[in-house]
Amino acid sequence: MTENTQEQVTLETINLDVGYYKDLNIIQGLNMKARTGKITTILGANGVGKSTALKAMFGFLEPNGGEILLNGESILGIPTHKKILKGLAYIPQQPGVFKDMTVEENLELGAWTFRRDKKQVREKLAANYERFPILRDKRKQITGELSGGQQRMVEIGRTLMADPKMLLIDEPTAGLSKMLAVEVYQMLTDLRDKEKLTILLVDQEIRQALKIADYVYVLELGRNKFEGPASDFTDLEKAFWV
Repeated sequence: MTENTQEQVTLETINLDVGYYKDLNIIQGLNMKARTGKITTILGANGVGKSTALKAMFGFLEPNGGEILLNGESILGIPTHKKILKGLAYIPQQPGVFKDMTVEENLELGAWTFRRDKKQVREKLAANYERFPILRDKRKQITGELSGGQQRMVEIGRTLMADPKMLLIDEPTAGLSKMLAVEVYQMLTDLRDKEKLTILLVDQEIRQALKIADYVYVLELGRNKFEGPASDFTDLEKAFWV
């Protein structure tokens, strides 16, 4: 499998080594590119380091070696809040909404870096309500009363308040029913197709992830095993994880 070297790349890892201890790397020599305006998916069995890779990209883990580039610039050692200002955002696997707060209060938390600019906050809220009309209808509702899919929508909307250009998303449908999962995957494809966001997605729902992905990386024991356009992975009977 080969890749198109002419495509623009938003985020790239080069020979990335990551672990929770200096002498024990879970991710070993990871080479990966997230193509601009596309959905790139990282697949692999449990424990191969998919989530660990995302945490390193966002700065929650310090790599033991290698490089991470955002728009061609190294972001190693840059604090996470500054990465947000550079257009990079991270949505973790575990839901991060504040269930005792209203939908609008949750969304407003995403505007923390410009909270004193009331006009900009209003504009970003309006953009989210345009993006997710159901949130406008439920803006005064307690977030914990929403369905799991709607809570994920609130979390994504809050992240989009900061106007990121790239999203790192870890297991977006974990714990959701198949019906709600479909809604979340549609949200992600809309963000790519309508808003041209770059998305790097870690997922266990292999078939669903392949349906929305443009490019795929498969990891095994923390290393690159396969990569290629999602169309190369359509014959799942031949894929090593089935």
